[in-house]
Amino acid sequence: MALTSLNIQADDAPLRGEGRCFKGHVGLQMYSLRNYFSKDFDGTMDFVKNLGIKYIEVHNTYGKSVEEYVQIVKDLGFVPIGKHFDYNRIKDDPEGVAKEAQALGLKYAGVAWIPHNGIFNAEQATAAAEVFNNAGKVMAEYGIKFYYHNHGYEFQPWMNGQKIMDLLMQKTDPNYVSFEMDVMWTLFPGEDPAVWLAKYPNRWELMHLKDLKKGVEGNHNGGTDTKNDVVLGTGQVNFPKVLKAAQEAGVLYYFIEDESPTPKEQLPQSLDYLERVRF
Repeated sequence: MALTSLNIQADDAPLRGEGRCFKGHVGLQMYSLRNYFSKDFDGTMDFVKNLGIKYIEVHNTYGKSVEEYVQIVKDLGFVPIGKHFDYNRIKDDPEGVAKEAQALGLKYAGVAWIPHNGIFNAEQATAAAEVFNNAGKVMAEYGIKFYYHNHGYEFQPWMNGQKIMDLLMQKTDPNYVSFEMDVMWTLFPGEDPAVWLAKYPNRWELMHLKDLKKGVEGNHNGGTDTKNDVVLGTGQVNFPKVLKAAQEAGVLYYFIEDESPTPKEQLPQSLDYLERVRF
């Protein structure tokens, strides 16, 4: 039987985004299409399907009940993997988050931002690590693993040549806390994503694939103009080096996150790049 126009893959066919060198569970952070979902939910879901996407990181149910959303996702053949939740919900009601994640059919529930004032420091990181460890233990009882998505501010100096990110790694229990490396937000403050992948193998279970426009200078603030999000392979990230390191470090899921104003134009190009990248 021929493959349909929706790019449904044969069992032995590579998934969209897989190439001769790069292999992995490639998916999409649905936040990339947030502006489209709010206007045309069904049409945008069809767009994602037509991209050839299988794995998704859930952003929002956009007015659908959890039950409705889960059925739509199932009917389209998507596999929901994770979702970011508010830090205070993770802190105050980890059980409620775990139940919601379970209802959505997720494997992971995470946080993408730690509230902080001024420079993110060791005291704030230690407190966050305690929150993460507790949440991870609670979520494990529901079959959910907790993860933290870095955003750049964690790479402030700590001590003895180490960074605050080292502290987060050291203070969190690997049995209950995993990490999602955002490649761009690791590069932005001047770090080498490949070095951090090698430094903490098997801790980075998920990854956000994102590229930074050439010529843009970064900082530790965790923010930049969305127009600086460019097609994978056209910006500052050395993706051959990063993807090789990611595969060696045990990354399980790779989600493209395109925060640009033109994700519908850029996403197919980024998927094409992943299929042809060589290392």
